[in-house]
Amino acid sequence: MGRGWKGRGGWQQSEAPAADDAPAWLGGRLPDEWFVGAPDVTIDREEIVIVGELPALTDEYADDAARAAAETGRISRFREDTRDARIEIARQAEHRYQRKVAWGAKIGGTEELFTTLSAPVMTRLRQPERLVLDTLVDSGVARSRSEALAWAVRLVGEHAEEWLGELREAMSKVDDLRAKGPDLG
Repeated sequence: MGRGWKGRGGWQQSEAPAADDAPAWLGGRLPDEWFVGAPDVTIDREEIVIVGELPALTDEYADDAARAAAETGRISRFREDTRDARIEIARQAEHRYQRKVAWGAKIGGTEELFTTLSAPVMTRLRQPERLVLDTLVDSGVARSRSEALAWAVRLVGEHAEEWLGELREAMSKVDDLRAKGPDLG
């Protein structure tokens, strides 16, 4: 059974509604002037992350560091200028899809996420796996086992993205087949 939203009281065991139409809903709901094209919308069981591309900078900059600073400034301005509207859209989306909503923006080579959810995940690890995490902590790669585990998961995600995409596609096909199956109730 999946996890679902139960108002402001927090998360309860239940099935969250499908969010397949969230990109389309957001495309219709977001102001046209915010982003260049449709934003990237990533959805999981707990969160919807919306990252839009801001209009390109037109000024010339002395070097890459100056350009990066200007990009960061533009993202900061967007974040401040759109805060109230983003909160209202997030509130509506959270009610509709029963997931938290986070935002981000990108421009040029800079991307920033705003207040994303950090969901606890319980796991039991045997000594060989704990030793890997402890090595990452002891070497300074991570500050804690939790951070080391998150680092390892990101690394696997980066190096196995094609395979993970194929796996997600296969799971989607299984879900479609289940939905078409006989009603045994």
